[in-house]
Amino acid sequence: MDRNQALAIVNEFVKNPNLIKHMLAVEAAMRYYAEKLGGDVELWGITGLLHDFDWEVHPDAERHPLAGAPLLRERSVPEEVVRAVLSHSELPEYPRVTLMEKALVAVDELTGLIVAVALVRPSRSLLDLTSSSVKKKWKDKAFAAGTNRAEMEKGAAAFGVELWQHVDNVILALRKIAPELGLVGNPPA
Repeated sequence: MDRNQALAIVNEFVKNPNLIKHMLAVEAAMRYYAEKLGGDVELWGITGLLHDFDWEVHPDAERHPLAGAPLLRERSVPEEVVRAVLSHSELPEYPRVTLMEKALVAVDELTGLIVAVALVRPSRSLLDLTSSSVKKKWKDKAFAAGTNRAEMEKGAAAFGVELWQHVDNVILALRKIAPELGLVGNPPA
């Protein structure tokens, strides 16, 4: 399976542009870590791209992603990707075993927080965003209240990376796709 085939699946099931941007952000972070850690960049990227493909069809934890897995298999998605998608939920029968599965959980929710921080900055840009800005917002529990900071900490620890280094890494990954995310903004010169 290649990226174009994965994008076709995304376009088949996902209509919400913000969800698509989230999936692109997770893809970028997964590709970054695959390159950094010697993983299969395409496989990791496709995993990030597809991880929430069924959220609009199954928008609750009881069905997502379990009910989506057969849809991926019908479309010949590699089992390694399906397994990683299943492991990003809290299903006990799909523990996170591989580095790719751990990476997916580590980057998933964090990408959302980083994007939220970029959106409230005067520059509206990822290009001048630093982990110190994320850290300030991290302490404000009312900011991006829907994100689970404890899960982000747990995900980074399970992935074996210090949290604030992880934030820096994900920011670097997202900068590569800032135009696609609409977060080039107008950073200061």
